[in-house]
Amino acid sequence: MRLNDSEIQKDIYNLILNPNTREWERQALLKVKDRRKEVSFSTQLDAFKSDLRPLALRHSLTPDVMDFYLKVSGEPQPDSSSKVLLHDKVDPPHQERAIFAGGCFWCMVSPFDKRPGIIAVISGYTGGEFDNPNYDQVVGQYTGHVEAVEILFDNRLMTYQELVDIYWQLIDPTDNMGQIDDRGESYRPVIFVNSDEQRQIAEHSRQAVIDSEVYSKPIVVEISDATRFWPAENFHQDFYKKNPSRYRKIERTRHLYLFLQHSKNAMHQLFTKSKA
Repeated sequence: MRLNDSEIQKDIYNLILNPNTREWERQALLKVKDRRKEVSFSTQLDAFKSDLRPLALRHSLTPDVMDFYLKVSGEPQPDSSSKVLLHDKVDPPHQERAIFAGGCFWCMVSPFDKRPGIIAVISGYTGGEFDNPNYDQVVGQYTGHVEAVEILFDNRLMTYQELVDIYWQLIDPTDNMGQIDDRGESYRPVIFVNSDEQRQIAEHSRQAVIDSEVYSKPIVVEISDATRFWPAENFHQDFYKKNPSRYRKIERTRHLYLFLQHSKNAMHQLFTKSKA
């Protein structure tokens, strides 16, 4: 599909003005905007793609610039803006929201997204002190936010209790400084509750995990009142669909870690009971 030059130029202007664009990215965009008269727009755009390709392959671009790079490179990338718009809409009857943090939000979408009654799973940032945080700020641990998912669900088909039960299967509840390969406070596990009922369910569920004595270390998952949830950039939404091969590698690593942890804890439990 041929790109619309006017649309691409508009995207370039917006990215130049975007405060989240890094300075060296902005300079690369300015080269395209302020191209020499003897150089065609398409030629300059090709040079831009060539300059950014090594960084794009390593996912080292800011999310909005990455989206633009994929667009001009012709790589199909779903637009998740319609899903994100649901975040700002008033919940209709029988719709509720749940917010969970459990490490990188890339891995927290698919396990919920495929369940009955799930309306949308939105990746984002919450629990911090500043408005409109971006990915670099959150990962850099400058704002106090954690990566999280907001789940919009139909409570006639899916209960909050069921969502909490799924959540415990996805995380290491003994690690409050990250999850698996994702380290730092922005990846700590937290259940953010939207009501007294959700808090009661979450606290009862956490106590059940503690009482089960499945884990040899203390359970450190926080239960906090929900604060403003900021949807993440388009690039981070539905990551498992947009980057299936990379997602599968990350997913395998998490599954292996959790399997080994559960096996180790099961052996510990058996040994403890045998001594009793």
